Amino acid sequence: MTVMFDKLETVVNRYEQIGIELTRPDVASNNEMFRKLMKEHSELTPIVEKYREYTSAKAAEKDALEILAEPNLDKDFKELAEEELKTAKENIELFGNELKLLLLPKDPNDDKNVIIEIRGGAGGEEAALFAGSLYRMYTMYAEANRWQVEVMSANETELGGYKEICFMIEGNGAYSRFKYESGVHRVQRVPDTETQGRIHTSTVTVAVLPEADDVELEINPADLKIDTFRSSGAGGQHINKTSSAIRVTHIPTGTVVECQDERSQFKNKDKALKILRSRLLDEEQRKHDEAIASDRKNQVGTGDRSERIRTYNYPQGRVTDHRIGLTLYKLDQILNGDMAEVVDALITHYRTEALKAEEEA
Repeated sequence: MTVMFDKLETVVNRYEQIGIELTRPDVASNNEMFRKLMKEHSELTPIVEKYREYTSAKAAEKDALEILAEPNLDKDFKELAEEELKTAKENIELFGNELKLLLLPKDPNDDKNVIIEIRGGAGGEEAALFAGSLYRMYTMYAEANRWQVEVMSANETELGGYKEICFMIEGNGAYSRFKYESGVHRVQRVPDTETQGRIHTSTVTVAVLPEADDVELEINPADLKIDTFRSSGAGGQHINKTSSAIRVTHIPTGTVVECQDERSQFKNKDKALKILRSRLLDEEQRKHDEAIASDRKNQVGTGDRSERIRTYNYPQGRVTDHRIGLTLYKLDQILNGDMAEVVDALITHYRTEALKAEEEA
């Protein structure tokens, strides 16, 4: 057992204490306290359940060893005890490894809503069209998980693609499922405008930001420059006679956010400030990670946006995630939002890497 297991009894005691507190009338009548305790209870439940499975397997191992230590043991009874001992040892290893993963420090952002920014990179209109494909893929995956999608800002092209689009996905655990999407996504296909049938390679960049709470990051209003202008869009769409579009500039960092999706100036300003706050928090986190890491490659889930993370090859119907060497020949399904296999593989990989780092520390 590693040092991580030392705190398991404390976890179990806390879990049982919460269970008692939740039955108290004064707690049940206090919505905020009740909700907070229920959240903590829910987070501890999988750890406690797995620990109980682990201790049960340890008890089974002990019983089997005691039986095998008895003199003049019947042959059939001995074989049965040996089989039980083998099963117990396998379960101890299995449940022990699962417990280690459950005890890893949790990313505090995992339960948050997520803001995703998609921008067309190399490839002009073809890149913009694929940005639209990724937006559709993410929204279909979100809808399959019953999460809400809200467009924050969009710059649409004449052919229906996006030079850039920023949207929020609201739902418990949304960030934990999308956080490994940050990076450069490469597409290889024959564009509709290609007369020679040649395969073109284009790129799209994706940035994934946890929604920042007001208490996490205070922004001094004096540091903001807010401009209004008239909305505009492809083909004359979204054009207003009033200046409802908002441009917010964070003067100390030079960060600029524009929002023109809503016809209300107030709503556009609210959305722009949400995006700005999340960008600034993400930048602070990036600087923090760089300060404590001697080698960024050893970090788990850094989401380096300069890194080519995935290739979507249309002629071969192939999707390859270069970080974990995963190749799936189910391009259509993935682009239609069936991303679970890719997401699960990424989460498993990075959790395993984090476990190795924890054990080596």
